[in-house]
Amino acid sequence: MPLHDLAGILGSILIVGSYLLLQIERLRVNQLAWPLANGLGAGLVLWSLLADFNLGAFILECFWLLISVIGLARIVRGR
Repeated sequence: MPLHDLAGILGSILIVGSYLLLQIERLRVNQLAWPLANGLGAGLVLWSLLADFNLGAFILECFWLLISVIGLARIVRGR
């Protein structure tokens, strides 16, 4: 399996896994782990899209990354 596919799979696991942890209240939106996992996951999926581009997925992951950066900045500023 190519490295970019592994990156995309890992990124998807990070995004969905962190969302699951949020829903079962193992994470909170004001914890640093939440935007870090989402941002890293989105970055990995974006990297995978460099090899096999899909515009819809690219736009979604760009917004996901931007929202994660905003959340990370709010948490860091609040400390």
